[in-house]
Amino acid sequence: MLDFVIVIALGLVAVAVAMSFWRLLRGPSLPDRVLALDTLYVNAIALLMLLGIHLGSALFFEAALLIALMGFIGTVALCKYLLRGDIIE
Repeated sequence: MLDFVIVIALGLVAVAVAMSFWRLLRGPSLPDRVLALDTLYVNAIALLMLLGIHLGSALFFEAALLIALMGFIGTVALCKYLLRGDIIE
């Protein structure tokens, strides 16, 4: 039963990734695109976690942790650039 639910969840998260990517391409403003990029990396983390559970591999969890770290740093850097115009003061 769990395998069936994980496959459905993988499909639904894949649809969420596609919708986030669409918003990233067609966002009306730059902050909307930054938010779409943030949502995209959160959805990528969810995909990796579900795939790790489905395949029973711990390697996917480490990759999800790295994506979370890089995604957070990237979001902070983009927001700082949008607000101030530079990243390093």
